[in-house]
Amino acid sequence: MTQLNLHRLSIFMTVVESGGFSAAAQKLYMSQPSVSNHVRNLEQSLQTTLIDRSGPRIRPTAEGEVLVEYARRVFLLTEEAVAAIREVSGVQSGRLEVGGTTTVGTYLLPRLLARFRERHRNIECDIVVGNNGQIVKRLLDGELGLAIVAGQPGAPQLKTETVLDERLLLVAAPGHHLTRAAGDGSPRGALTPKDLAGERFLLREPGSQTRDLQEAALIGWDLDDMAKADMWGPETIKQSVAAGLGISLISEHAIDSEVREGRLTVLEIEPPLRSRPVVVAYRRDRLLSPAERAFLGLVRGLRTWPALDDGQRAVA
Repeated sequence: MTQLNLHRLSIFMTVVESGGFSAAAQKLYMSQPSVSNHVRNLEQSLQTTLIDRSGPRIRPTAEGEVLVEYARRVFLLTEEAVAAIREVSGVQSGRLEVGGTTTVGTYLLPRLLARFRERHRNIECDIVVGNNGQIVKRLLDGELGLAIVAGQPGAPQLKTETVLDERLLLVAAPGHHLTRAAGDGSPRGALTPKDLAGERFLLREPGSQTRDLQEAALIGWDLDDMAKADMWGPETIKQSVAAGLGISLISEHAIDSEVREGRLTVLEIEPPLRSRPVVVAYRRDRLLSPAERAFLGLVRGLRTWPALDDGQRAVA
């Protein structure tokens, strides 16, 4: 029966992730011949070639790709085992890493982690932010145990729980002609989609769940052929709208300060867009760490989006 040597498996993974034997040797503080020998011994034990060394840059063979996927799961289980043992031992310190899609990670997670650290002062907290595609990939690859995302990710490997919802609001710069009163001086009522014809629409970057909803809204409004421009992230879109580069749909929570301070104007439109869910997501087959389970308990207790001043109570 073939047995896998975890030390050699770890070295193999470092070679793959580093893109070469020399880079892996530097990262592992080992000599390159030693790294090469460990990988060669692993190949001999499995009676197959795991690394294609024929090109200028090494890459795993088809067999190597299979081993990479299983190795990730092996090392993930090892981390989970350590976390479970620490929980039994009553260890209350550690580190919590939570992922969030761009809007959630920027405008929700800092406030939630401020609450979390009030209860768990010995746990350090990290936030990983990316668009929907990036965060879902990190969850599936085992790089993140827990994430809060806008919208429902479609990956069947993930378990999701809806914790909040949010609306996308149509915004323009103050003084934009769509914000002005009607011709008779009376207050302007709600806009209709045809009022937006001829405008320039600012879209989030590809891979963003917000972009998917923006494009769906334009199709629903029969405006998918209007002038468009791509902008990376909600902050870029907000600054661009405020500068008069176009109009856009943005999360209500991303524009709270700008609307209150008069730097952006919300345009009412009929029919209004439906709200989208904000969900906490994690792999179905992953054992969450004690810190992750504690954070999940906090998230499950949410009833409303945390107020802005929550973040001011963060623990030093």
